[in-house]
Amino acid sequence: MPNSSSISEFLLLALADTRQLQLLHFWLLLGIYLAALLGNGLISTAVACDHRLHTPMYFFLLNLALLDLACISTTLPKAMANALWHTRAISYAGCAAQVFFFVFFLSAEYSLLTIMSYDRYVAICKPLHYGTLLGSRACATMTAAAWGTGQHNVYICNSRTYSRNRSCCRVCPRSWRGCSTASRSGSLPLEDAEEC
Repeated sequence: MPNSSSISEFLLLALADTRQLQLLHFWLLLGIYLAALLGNGLISTAVACDHRLHTPMYFFLLNLALLDLACISTTLPKAMANALWHTRAISYAGCAAQVFFFVFFLSAEYSLLTIMSYDRYVAICKPLHYGTLLGSRACATMTAAAWGTGQHNVYICNSRTYSRNRSCCRVCPRSWRGCSTASRSGSLPLEDAEEC
């Protein structure tokens, strides 16, 4: 007899059991989120508005600030909502979207940090060739490559994770950690999930 159960949502581990600690976690996460929004927003505004900052280093910094904003905005709002409204469930589609965007933005951020280190290497070790090696076209191409690397990594990662055979169960602790046990309500408690 084939297994016809399907998973419609996941139950996340709570950060705390008492309501006071959940509210403390909410306010702490809100402070972190607002600080990240403010800091990265100020960086983006300063680089976009000041023409003296239209150099390769600040162009990469602008892209890093945007990636950081996007990366923190994929997981923190759901964590704050869970802490505030005392919920633990996340839908399968919501989990898949979080994994998709988090892996995309984080991969692109790592690639952009590598490009930024190359930028500093050229500026320090080859200062006379800096203008020719890192022109506006080269910077735009490298930044597009960083975003493309993020897209490539997320497609490889998620095609393995969310395929029919569920062969890659360890990509995200919130994704397919329990391939065999689901409760009658169609939700899967992650703390009781077995390894695939």
